[in-house]
Amino acid sequence: MGTDFSSQLVNSRTIKSTGGGPLSIALVGPNEQRRSAAVMVLKSCGPTDISEFASYPPALDDVPKMLEENYDAVLVDLDSDPAFALELVESIGANGRATVMVYSNSTDPDLLVRCMQAGAREFLTYPFSPDVVAEALVRAAVRRPTVPVTSKPLGKLLAIMAAKGGAGATMLACNLAVALAQQKGQKTLLIDLDLPMGGAALNLGLVSQFSTVDALEAADRMDGRFLLQLLVQHSSGLWLLAAPGRFVQFKIENSAIERLIRAARQEFDNVVLDLGSKLELLDTVIYREATTVYLVTQASIPELRNSNRLISQFFAGPLPRLEIVINRYEPRSLGVSESEINKALTKPAQWKIPNDYASVQKMQIHATPLVLEDSAMARQIRKMATSITGQEADDAPAKKKGFRLFS
Repeated sequence: MGTDFSSQLVNSRTIKSTGGGPLSIALVGPNEQRRSAAVMVLKSCGPTDISEFASYPPALDDVPKMLEENYDAVLVDLDSDPAFALELVESIGANGRATVMVYSNSTDPDLLVRCMQAGAREFLTYPFSPDVVAEALVRAAVRRPTVPVTSKPLGKLLAIMAAKGGAGATMLACNLAVALAQQKGQKTLLIDLDLPMGGAALNLGLVSQFSTVDALEAADRMDGRFLLQLLVQHSSGLWLLAAPGRFVQFKIENSAIERLIRAARQEFDNVVLDLGSKLELLDTVIYREATTVYLVTQASIPELRNSNRLISQFFAGPLPRLEIVINRYEPRSLGVSESEINKALTKPAQWKIPNDYASVQKMQIHATPLVLEDSAMARQIRKMATSITGQEADDAPAKKKGFRLFS
């Protein structure tokens, strides 16, 4: 007798495979009669460890939790809900290393083709033929890894927020993300959460068909494969989930943010968030799970006042890790002393980005990230990227052709 999907995740009796011994199989079948028949034929084919799921997962974002058990094969009943079952097959294929099998009463060739397109490796018909099932299990055994599979760690979550509008959070987010993407083995995503009118796409010279709002509105089907369909890629290698190209009324739900962040961190080594100056986002998974929050401010009274209030209210505890970035830093022309700045910020800033109006203006006109050229600003931002990854970056990267806003 199967159990409810959520409780089965907690009480799974499957033995994790290490490349030898019995096949571990997850059997997802809401129809008890067909599921029992499947269990009988699987057991008749030789040693297997079977976990029965008496229902489909309530949402596709539960699939990674199920696959944490490292099953060798997942067998899915198509007939109880064919449309959702096909989405489930696709999601399992995207999130795990298991051989995906399906079973159905139907022998419709079109259904077979759709299953193969979704990622199913075996199509079994009910009533089951023991010989056919045995051959499918042999193929699944051949495909399984010969060494234990370890779960990939979640990517770093790097949130960039401004103490005040215009402080330079988007400039820093775009250039830090590009600098990370340029480093070896650092698959990097920039998500523009400065909704509804974020400017990351404009800074990078990109036009995207889909937006962060599209991702949040479809959070119930969010996984790595679906997320990739919404992204646009920069020539530097950086991936972007852009803000909408037009004004959109949209209410951000915490649960939607959580599902988007989870899918992004499963897919990317670094997830950079441009938060703008949206304080409400600090009441989400971003605040709880951020690897680092970068607070971007300037050495002027309004920004320092806001910074002091933010640090005192949101960053007084151990989490999240906070690093302060003073943008447009000009020691010779500061209207306040270094000691006064440190007192307002409660501690010295970790990063000081020098003022370079010409480089920033060039970036905005030509949509060429300034870290792709050499300047004092670029070198400092690349040092920030190095502190995140531990890799050394070239001081003067090769110049790349950029997009021109004006011809």
